[in-house]
Amino acid sequence: MSGALLLAAAVALLWPFGASPPTPGDGAPPEPTSSTEVSTAGGSETGAGATPVPGEPPPAVEQIPMPGCWDGLQEFDRTVSMDTFRAALLAAITNKDRYLAAYLQERLTELVGNDASRALQVLEWSKGTSHPELGIYMEALKAAPAVHDAKVSGQLLKMGEDKAASLQARSAALDALETQKHLGPSELKRLKAVALDETVDSVAWVATRTLGRVMKEDYERTGNYKPYWKELLDVSGRSDDMAVRLLALEMPSYSNPLLEEDSFDELKRILSSDRERDVREMAAFRLGVTRSPDKALDIYREAFDKEHDVCVRWAIFRFAVRVAGAGALPLLAEFAAKDPRFVQDYTEFKDLYASGTVDFARIWLGKAEHHSCLVEEGAPH
Repeated sequence: MSGALLLAAAVALLWPFGASPPTPGDGAPPEPTSSTEVSTAGGSETGAGATPVPGEPPPAVEQIPMPGCWDGLQEFDRTVSMDTFRAALLAAITNKDRYLAAYLQERLTELVGNDASRALQVLEWSKGTSHPELGIYMEALKAAPAVHDAKVSGQLLKMGEDKAASLQARSAALDALETQKHLGPSELKRLKAVALDETVDSVAWVATRTLGRVMKEDYERTGNYKPYWKELLDVSGRSDDMAVRLLALEMPSYSNPLLEEDSFDELKRILSSDRERDVREMAAFRLGVTRSPDKALDIYREAFDKEHDVCVRWAIFRFAVRVAGAGALPLLAEFAAKDPRFVQDYTEFKDLYASGTVDFARIWLGKAEHHSCLVEEGAPH
């Protein structure tokens, strides 16, 4: 029954991109023509059989292909095994049939299931491959319960550390680790070492993201975030790669733990001295969720005086409101007195709190933007 249901889902997909539809001799019906009506540039509706107007190009007709129907798929589902699977996948990749490949990826997750030996066999298959084959193997493993077996997760970590492997393979292996429920001290140290390796920027970035995503999983299940955050904070202060430093500070945003004071010294240093504006802004943001708002305000006060970039000052200004609510208004008045560019912001925040609004999300929705600091990722600033 499960194979039939999966087949039904598969044939509901559009005909695979880049693959030719089967001919009637292949056992499939001939491709139908479409009778769908579409709007022309002049606004009239013209059916597929309409007579063209002389002197005008023929109207565009929407062609809706028949759903894909893969010859022999039912039999494949009944008999598939680890011995026969790889050949089927390689055929789909060779034929550039991305829909069949996506279906086979899901079937591979089912085949592996909780079986660590099968997961290790897939890892053997992955050696020396590249995308899309590599990605299918790793995504299938990432979703399989067997990825939580220590033998499998350990092998993925070794692949991520392997300096003889391609950057693509190392990144894919570390990405497959991000569904882990917990990482122990040794695994955290090893991932951090990869994150700090300045010679493999793409791999370092993925290692940092994996640290953060497992932190989110562990924190939501158990409330445990500190071991992960300790390593991420260290990465944010030591990495030579701006993207890695920024990501390390960003990752707690996806679970929003309340930071303790033991993070403050390092966040203060980053906020005051990192050479990149984006990283200093992110440090200001990170201080905005804490159990010690008064100490965070003290850090903001000192950093504002040292900072000359208007956008970082604006980050300090608004996240002071996030951390302390109306309690930040006296500090905002100080900031506005030192930098007249923030007088209007101070007045608007004061008026919003005077109106009875207290929730920061609603405060922020009611606040106009007066500084050109919000730029798309990657844009120069």
